[in-house]
Amino acid sequence: MTLSQVKDKLEKYGQEHLLKYYDELTATEQEALLAQIEATDMDVLEACKHREEMTQRGEFSPLAAMQLSEIEANRESFTTIGLEAIRSGKVGAVLLAGGMGTRLGSDNPKGMFNVGLTRELYIFECIINNLLDVVHRADTWIHLFVMTSDKNHESTVKFLTEHGFFGYKEDYVHFFTQEMAAATDYQGKIYLEEKGKLSTSPNGNGGWFISMKKSGLLELVHREGIQWLNVFAVDNVLQRIADPCFVGATIQKNCVVGAKVVRKNAPDERVGVICLEDGRPSIVEYYELTEEMAAAKDEKGDPAYYFGVILNYLFSVTELERILEKSLPLHIVEKKIQYLDEAGELIKPEAPNGYKYENLVLDMIHQMTSCLPFEVEREKEFAPIKNMTGVDSVESARVLLQKNGVNL
Repeated sequence: MTLSQVKDKLEKYGQEHLLKYYDELTATEQEALLAQIEATDMDVLEACKHREEMTQRGEFSPLAAMQLSEIEANRESFTTIGLEAIRSGKVGAVLLAGGMGTRLGSDNPKGMFNVGLTRELYIFECIINNLLDVVHRADTWIHLFVMTSDKNHESTVKFLTEHGFFGYKEDYVHFFTQEMAAATDYQGKIYLEEKGKLSTSPNGNGGWFISMKKSGLLELVHREGIQWLNVFAVDNVLQRIADPCFVGATIQKNCVVGAKVVRKNAPDERVGVICLEDGRPSIVEYYELTEEMAAAKDEKGDPAYYFGVILNYLFSVTELERILEKSLPLHIVEKKIQYLDEAGELIKPEAPNGYKYENLVLDMIHQMTSCLPFEVEREKEFAPIKNMTGVDSVESARVLLQKNGVNL
């Protein structure tokens, strides 16, 4: 876009203030700012005026999970089906690794955090070791797609390259950067975080597939015949990836998405719960559970809303491409956003001062026609690292890693 075209776009959306410092910038900075404005989807900004309407949910009802006893009884047949799909190249893995280790006291990407005690053992290393278990079992490599962010892309690629991808075959590792969304004040005006840069944030954990498509990696997916993508978050060091039993169960049950779940350890545990919403698969967030829902029981007398998601999903590529033709619901989240004030000084607010715009995985699930909630054992597959100490921390993850025979 030329400067004139950018001005026309900004005038259309009432964002002319973004060029306030344009004449102070170098030619390179001017070019970068124009490119960022061109790439920014400003249609979504109108949504902040309808925020309350967009938070309305449908009618929830329970969705039964495939529990450990049923899985164990069918493990051999499920695993056979899953291994066949993996050996045929039909399964890929997608690591969501755009986050930073800020809450862990680190300025590096979260995956670079060292959880070892007597040796170096990085979060990335734990995850790759888990995937290598399946690679060795199936005797075939699995394409691993790593989603980074603009804040950590270079350091992530450099770190994994310098460590030889922890034994993973480099040809099977593919990086792509998560799309960013503008951050605004309460009136929908985009903030500047620098004189030549819009304030942005990642487009949410539901933005991974559109980001993957825009990077051109779907061409590789099609060329390689990948039919299933196992997407998972970077912070769970125990999760099993491309798990043959999970893959096979999802395929055998003719579901278009599988979701690994664990039994909640307390009624108020801060995890989303797999369920139905208006008759379709969905996730109800912990803060949306009513007293009535929390008290509901299934036919066995267990809590009806019992199984929490751990952000480990197996999606049909065909179905993912189908929902790309629609637009996912937008979530508007109130946040603290750094910005330049009227004097051009950087302000770091202590309280929320605007909105970030996100797509969420729960909406991808809700677009699907069928879902298999697949129970896994918490102590074997759920060790998230969100804090240094306490619940879901480096401390608790180390305990669970050691319980599972990992040398720290």
